[in-house]
Amino acid sequence: MSLTIEAILKKEISQAIQTAFQVEQEEISLQPTKKEFEGTYTFVTFALTKSLRRPPAQIGQTIGDFLVENSSVVSAFNVVQGFLNLSVKAGAWLNVLEEIHQDESFGSLPANGQSVMVEFSSPNTNKPLHLGHLRNNCLGDSVSRILAANGYGVIKTCLVNDRGIHICKSMLAYQKLGQGETPATSGLKGDHLAGKYYVLFDKEYKKQIKDLIADGLTEEEATKQAPWIREAQELLIKWEKGDAETVALWQKMNGWVYAGFQETYNKMGILFDKTYYESDTYLLGKDIIEEGLAKGVFYKKEDNSVWIDLTEEGLDHKLVLRGNGTSVYITQDLGTTELKYQDYHNDRYLWVVGNEQDYHFNVLFAILKRLGRPYADGCFHLSYGMVDLPSGKMKSREGTVVDADDLLDEMVKTAENRTRELGKIEDFNSEEAKNLYDILALGALKYYLLKVDPKKRMLFNPAESIDFQGHTGPFVQYTYARLRSIQRKADEAGIGAKVVSENYALHPAEQELIFHLSQYPERVQAAGAEFSPALISLYAFELAKVYNQFYAELSIFSDPDPQAVQMRVALSDAVAKTIRHAMGLLGIEVPERM
Repeated sequence: MSLTIEAILKKEISQAIQTAFQVEQEEISLQPTKKEFEGTYTFVTFALTKSLRRPPAQIGQTIGDFLVENSSVVSAFNVVQGFLNLSVKAGAWLNVLEEIHQDESFGSLPANGQSVMVEFSSPNTNKPLHLGHLRNNCLGDSVSRILAANGYGVIKTCLVNDRGIHICKSMLAYQKLGQGETPATSGLKGDHLAGKYYVLFDKEYKKQIKDLIADGLTEEEATKQAPWIREAQELLIKWEKGDAETVALWQKMNGWVYAGFQETYNKMGILFDKTYYESDTYLLGKDIIEEGLAKGVFYKKEDNSVWIDLTEEGLDHKLVLRGNGTSVYITQDLGTTELKYQDYHNDRYLWVVGNEQDYHFNVLFAILKRLGRPYADGCFHLSYGMVDLPSGKMKSREGTVVDADDLLDEMVKTAENRTRELGKIEDFNSEEAKNLYDILALGALKYYLLKVDPKKRMLFNPAESIDFQGHTGPFVQYTYARLRSIQRKADEAGIGAKVVSENYALHPAEQELIFHLSQYPERVQAAGAEFSPALISLYAFELAKVYNQFYAELSIFSDPDPQAVQMRVALSDAVAKTIRHAMGLLGIEVPERM
């Protein structure tokens, strides 16, 4: 039997229409039956009234009669106007549960022979990771896991922005004010140390602008002529020319930052298969511009700058190479994308980048299509909304960002306080307790960031995220711990998990739980198609909620029927396995006990 009862129903409804009305109806869609009516699936017959020339209720009655006579899964039906509500045989649900219980890879599809590259994180080496990066990292990691579960071979990459004027700002401030300070002597992580000098640069730069304006310069003139910005620009020229002293400082400070980044990535459980560096790729793309000129894709202006006319795509004229022959971002991205293709030849390429870059990616993809690149149609920008805090927006230059490490530490403290308040860890030793706080903290953070549709801007509330009730990570984690406790109790009592024979009378709460379990593979596919971890987090929450209702309504171990006990242990085991898999797709660990 196929795992999805829905697929069987669609086929049998199509057969019913063909047999009763001599009409072929290939497209059959079902929806969950509304709570106020009996049934699990509903088929809407209104769309057939015109072609069959019959009232919708009559069509529903005819199909329902056929299914009760001939269906392998339908036990009963009721018709409400144009809605045919179908009830499913207990034996069919038990077969589904047996398949789920036996299937160790439930929720994951077999390899589809296609590969996808997911680029995410993409930090700058002049500051530490912040809350915005956390959403980016969580999205990129989770989407990678979801695509792998959909059968794709996944390559996770990161493009580090390790060069440019903003990096030189941190370097200049360190030259002026650093006095040989290092992560070891300052007690700061390397990325925090670089970020400190980025903020110091901005502070002094603003002061210099103010002083120049007081001396009679316009704001525009002062912004360009301030001593530190001119020195930072000179530093960038030195770097581009390979000046040994400048390159040595750049390597030293970047080395500190990479060590700091890695520490944060380790805390979050983030891994990359390949890291690209802008310092290696920023000169790429010029050959592609020459190729495009030869093909007539680009055109030159009098100042020798190279452009493309994208008005047909609803965009505008876009600069792709400056008149002096230097690259712009789009030049570099054309080259880097070509490099990625040469490295891996993936079928699809996904960029997880904030929605302020929507225009940039529209231009990039339009140019790739104009150039006839074989990978152009497989490119997609996963555009996500920014993260705000109750206190408002964040600004890196002013040092008002919410630092990722600080937030992670704060989440662990909150998890500890909440757990102690609820008195859940009396029998834990200190190491077990600390491990639990880490699991809860990271789970709360990731779940809260991922439960919102990626396209939407979101407000992150740390205190709300770690609540043990409601649509939160800790609620789902706590449900999993309860499920594992049931399994341990069953093991101690020698009770096996066994799906009973077809003559077992399923309780409605058991049936609803099996129905929710059966929906999981479909949710995983939908999340992969839409690049939306929010669909998985909502599923995990709904499954946990339905299980808790089942748990409150039915006894597991004190039921006098041993078959019921074994079946409910098997059902609990299937729910635990599915929650663990779903939370794993979000990059979230679940605790064995709480």
